[in-house]
Amino acid sequence: MNISTDKAITINYTLKDDEGNTIDESKDSSFIYLHGHNNIIPGLENALNDKCKGDTFELVLKPEDAYGEYNPAITQVIKRDAFGDEKIEVGMQFHAQGDDDQPVMITISEINGDDITIDGNPPLAGVTLNYAVEVMDVREATEEELSHGHIHAHGESCGDSH
Repeated sequence: MNISTDKAITINYTLKDDEGNTIDESKDSSFIYLHGHNNIIPGLENALNDKCKGDTFELVLKPEDAYGEYNPAITQVIKRDAFGDEKIEVGMQFHAQGDDDQPVMITISEINGDDITIDGNPPLAGVTLNYAVEVMDVREATEEELSHGHIHAHGESCGDSH
């Protein structure tokens, strides 16, 4: 069975940057997702189209096909008191509401006294991604998975009342 929209896909992968540093890998457990539902980055999903169980491949994705270019305009310096009594440190992440009322992941990128720099870029924005991928399984998605738009791992429910 070939990979196409509405199939449940299981892959193993290793993701490295251009210097060969491992960024992420499925190592001890496979990654499963619903194909064609924007659950993974576009460049990887496109590369998986028409692949079959057992296929292996390497893929280099430029930022525009992954998490986009780094945009310095979505960094901002705010005052420490905006965090109340919470202990903060560089690298901490939290959710905020974006301009379009959608949740956005924000990272604390610098602390300079009472000036805290927050960054709305995805952590891998501007990074060229180097994937090694193995397709472990391709199956029909269940009706529940299709109605929710994602896979429920190991029979788990997302708590939606669809």
